[in-house]
Amino acid sequence: MANTLANRHFKSAELSQYRDQHFRGNMTEQEKKLRRSGTLYIGNLSFFTTEEQIHELFSKCGDIKRIIMGLDKVKKTPCGFCFIEYYTREDAVHALMYISGTRLDDRIIRGDWDAGFVEGRQYGRGRSGGQVRDEYRSEYDSGRGGYGKAAVKQIQQQQQNDRRV
Repeated sequence: MANTLANRHFKSAELSQYRDQHFRGNMTEQEKKLRRSGTLYIGNLSFFTTEEQIHELFSKCGDIKRIIMGLDKVKKTPCGFCFIEYYTREDAVHALMYISGTRLDDRIIRGDWDAGFVEGRQYGRGRSGGQVRDEYRSEYDSGRGGYGKAAVKQIQQQQQNDRRV
């Protein structure tokens, strides 16, 4: 049991393959910051999940310095992600170990290391203001605003074609 927990702890501290393409600096600098960071990126949140819900869940792993909600850059409404800054890396490791991959608002949330929040990163990077992944989603997802932007455009085009016939 102790060995399994130690392995899980070690895996949580490992870095994933993801790297922020907008990071200001080289890959070595980014990895160095990731290895020291106490900041997590949390994705796949419902657009309706509140900062209070996130705090309630993630504070079980340690003291939270701050939560930065991801916002649609046009509407300034939540768009399904956040950054959580812990005071210590150890608390962030615990959050990745125990909370990432669990359910919040009926969604499996995923966590990853972040090199540290920089002002401006709270806004979605998609063309329409939200997250890029929501631009291309083809299935209906009520927790993330319905259909993705590409699917909505396709549905509208089909409706327009149907009216012409």
